[in-house]
Amino acid sequence: MVVLPEVEKKLPSCWGKKNILGFDISEIAFVNWSAGGTSSISGLLKGDFNRTYEKKLVKWVNELSVRYGMNKQDGIEIRKTDDAFRFNSTFGHRQDTESTWFHSAKLNFNTQLTNGYKYPNKDNPISRLFAPAYMFLGVGAENSTKSKSRVIYLSPFTYKATFVWDQELANKGAFGVEKAIYDKDGNIITKGKRSKNELGFLITNQYKKEIYKNVVFVNNLSLYSDYVNNFGNVDVDCDLALNLVVNQYVKANIGTRILYDDDIKNKTEVAGVQVTEGPKTQIKQVLGVGLTYAF
Repeated sequence: MVVLPEVEKKLPSCWGKKNILGFDISEIAFVNWSAGGTSSISGLLKGDFNRTYEKKLVKWVNELSVRYGMNKQDGIEIRKTDDAFRFNSTFGHRQDTESTWFHSAKLNFNTQLTNGYKYPNKDNPISRLFAPAYMFLGVGAENSTKSKSRVIYLSPFTYKATFVWDQELANKGAFGVEKAIYDKDGNIITKGKRSKNELGFLITNQYKKEIYKNVVFVNNLSLYSDYVNNFGNVDVDCDLALNLVVNQYVKANIGTRILYDDDIKNKTEVAGVQVTEGPKTQIKQVLGVGLTYAF
């Protein structure tokens, strides 16, 4: 009698993963073009990585998003067009398997990778790595549809930290930190603080829907208001996008990002001198066609 070895049964993993790498490019060139124009080429490298643990009453979602874009125009030096590093982690627990409400704790961190400038001025960076960097840490409730096309998170207690680890920018009071104190001769008496702490109310909403075949609308919205400083003055971060799927590897996207933060002061050039204005609504528009690879 021959005894066959038992096949080891593998339990299904509670972890799910999704990785997407993409590269968008746009180019325009002119040769003896009578109507005039400037040749240029732009590239955007992006990566989105997701790790999700889900088992019965527990859900833990981790998301990392990285963006970096450059533009080169004829006769002008290479300039940065996009720069973002974002990490989100949400841990949730629900009372039963039918409930769509989770008691949740959320961590959000975002910064940039390289210096930012108010072009054409490249002598005075207006931002650097970890200057600024933002961290949100809070507890609240999260609700999502079964298809996860909509996820809303409400947190009445969210700690927000703003970091400006570059002392030169901190001395200027950039991004809302307390600026340096100077004597009458311009010497620093007390250095500017490199961080700012707040406690407030946070609402985030993620919405995704295929509005037409191979046309997907995506919206990410974040609203935050500090309890202590000007409660009711809301920081807004709204990301709108239309993703158009050509095939498995080729996709196009049209996007707009709208930002408003009372602590971020606008920079402008007046007669060659960089001047700080008050806060303004920031708008960024993106149109890209490129390759994507999911694994």
